Amino acid sequence: MWQYEKKLQYPVNIKNPNPKLARAIIDQLGGPDGELSAALRYLNQRFSMPYAEVKGLLTDIGTEESAH
Repeated sequence: MWQYEKKLQYPVNIKNPNPKLARAIIDQLGGPDGELSAALRYLNQRFSMPYAEVKGLLTDIGTEESAH
């Protein structure tokens, strides 16, 4: 059994919003060259790979990218 507590590990106190920084972070995470796109590319290429060793490597890289 586990207990869910909705709280952050480190408290975040935003005093002044910074739209420039927010745009840079969003582009890095969700843009065409972001983490999610990279993870999905690796995992998608895995399904067309004929070699088991390389298929495993692409799976490992894709799951590592999705963990970021």
